[in-house]
Amino acid sequence: MAIRLQVVFDAADPPKLAAFWGEAIGYVEEDPPDGFESWEAWAVANDLPREDWDRYASRVDPDGAGPRLFFQRVPEPKTAKNRVHLDLDVSGGRGTPIEDRRRRVADAVERAVAAGATRVKAYDEAGQHWVVLQDPEGNEFCLH
Repeated sequence: MAIRLQVVFDAADPPKLAAFWGEAIGYVEEDPPDGFESWEAWAVANDLPREDWDRYASRVDPDGAGPRLFFQRVPEPKTAKNRVHLDLDVSGGRGTPIEDRRRRVADAVERAVAAGATRVKAYDEAGQHWVVLQDPEGNEFCLH
């Protein structure tokens, strides 16, 4: 049996970063636990101080197939290149003509930038095309 996977992001602003990644990959805000109509109601019931309500955020695959994304506030800023990054396959894969893949990647880059990403560099190697970007807090990811 496979182990369930969660991807955790350290963040300065977890709700903002969660919203970005939800938009980037089509994930949705996670529902509050059973018995609670909202996360606010859950926080109140669990005596979570109001100033901590934005310490955490999450996004989930609406189909339940992909890993949960969890965002946690940390005090220190990002200072170096990621050792792990996400690759988002937006091109249709090797079976798709390269010009179609380039167009799909360009369209996805445009949407990501509009949502708050920064374009870093495009690559063309070994018949592949991808673009490196940074999310609003500087975490690198690739669209290919």
